[in-house]
Amino acid sequence: MDTPPKAIAGVSTFLDDRLGAGSFLKRNLRKMFPDHWSFLLGEIALYSFIVLLLTGTFLTFWFKPSMGHVMYDGSYEPLKGIMMSEAYASTLNISFDVRGGLLIRQIHHWAALLFVAGMVVHMLRVFFTGAYRKPRELNWLIGIGLLSLALFEGLTGYSLPDDLLSGAGLRITQGVILSIPLIGTYIQFFLFGGEYPGEDIISRFFTLHILLIPGILLALITAHMILMWVQKHTQMPGKGRTEKNVVGAPFYPAFMAKAGAYFLFTFGVLALLGTFAQTNPIWLFGPYTPADISAGSQPDWYMGFLEGSLRLMVPWEINLFGTSGGTIPLSVLIPALVPLGIIMTGLALYPFLEQWVTGDRREHHIADRPRNNAHRTSIGISAVTFYGILWLLGANDEISANFHIGLYETTIFGRFAIFLGPVIAYIITYRVCIGLQRKDAEVVSHGVESGVIKRMPNGEYIEVHTPPADDILAHIRGKKEIPVIESGVDREGIPPKGARSLIGRLRAKMSKAYGTDRIPLEEGHGHGEEHAAVGAGERKEVH
Repeated sequence: MDTPPKAIAGVSTFLDDRLGAGSFLKRNLRKMFPDHWSFLLGEIALYSFIVLLLTGTFLTFWFKPSMGHVMYDGSYEPLKGIMMSEAYASTLNISFDVRGGLLIRQIHHWAALLFVAGMVVHMLRVFFTGAYRKPRELNWLIGIGLLSLALFEGLTGYSLPDDLLSGAGLRITQGVILSIPLIGTYIQFFLFGGEYPGEDIISRFFTLHILLIPGILLALITAHMILMWVQKHTQMPGKGRTEKNVVGAPFYPAFMAKAGAYFLFTFGVLALLGTFAQTNPIWLFGPYTPADISAGSQPDWYMGFLEGSLRLMVPWEINLFGTSGGTIPLSVLIPALVPLGIIMTGLALYPFLEQWVTGDRREHHIADRPRNNAHRTSIGISAVTFYGILWLLGANDEISANFHIGLYETTIFGRFAIFLGPVIAYIITYRVCIGLQRKDAEVVSHGVESGVIKRMPNGEYIEVHTPPADDILAHIRGKKEIPVIESGVDREGIPPKGARSLIGRLRAKMSKAYGTDRIPLEEGHGHGEEHAAVGAGERKEVH
């Protein structure tokens, strides 16, 4: 299409005559976006965030962020006459006395769950396809910051109703803060305004939840989108796709129509969940009192890893200079900081570590198929397994009760699984990736089975193979060999300068292990013939 649509041309001309912005609009409204389903995963998080802002604004009209004590006199009969905080009473009022309040509350809660889930799935897509590589390292770090803030935003929002379940979670948070050496008590006094639970925590969390953290999230999301727009979108390998172009549909009208429909779908799913799937029924939990706790309490899914790590950790502690010098409760400090620290720090450093290992400083606009970088994919699945085991064992009491397994045995299993699970996941994932690469090489070398059986003049039966379709072949041939840094010796037996030190030799070995292409597409791999009896003759493949 050589000329822009009239709708674009008219608006561009109007603004250009007054603001000189016509060329900007013409250029950006025709910006190309790749057409692949996995690129829509990040939009789930974006649209969930929009729903969160809209529903959260509605809830602030009636929510009272106060821990002042009142006697409940609302519509929910079982709690009438019970003393509770104004925060809890106002949440009950929203749920039972404000028209549409419970629906909005539940949509808000489901949107929060989907917001974090969307970011996690989007980040996994970026990681497994290598879309974090140059020039997108900064955007990758912004994404990690967004996920970290979203976890804290979820914690503050989860605590606002001041019900028994959220109060138990807040108590765990306070215990984690106190376990931090030297500064833990100061942080706790600053956050709670004194001894736990104090009178200020709800009002302070409310300010963080509706003003500070959303403002930072909004700023980071804007920066994330601007960088994506400027750097252009990555695209999957395929026919006609190169590092210098983007094959897809223009922003206007195709992508705008698609994005608008996708937003409505996301909102529709959240509305259906809010209507038919009950979540966080605080009236069943009752108001929070520090002396009460209930069995089987579970946090929202994204904080389940903390629960699991606390339950699996052995009861270690360090007493400095005896008990008088202070105690460092490793049984709380390690599970609170180490698992998430490993995952987040590893994610932040991975683009730079990969660049250091491979020596690859090129720009990458074509995404990798996960199978084509077996080590990266295996590392990612190992991290998912590590997180998943912690998440699962956060419900070890429910698992024990429902499956009639001893709680002690469940915990011991988890302590072994947290170390063995990621290793097993790595090995299995690596073998699967290699197997898929071999299948791709077989398709390139031998074609695809046509299902046509042909009888030869000598009575032999053969299956005819046909070349793969051009788009499939281009998709497979988009595989690029992972670079390996130079480590061989020269004619005089002297290694390169960068491989002479201990670190240099280690880097060279890591580079060779990480980057060697073990399954080149041009080679056959022993699958050229496959014999099986067919009728009176012999069946084999023809290529």
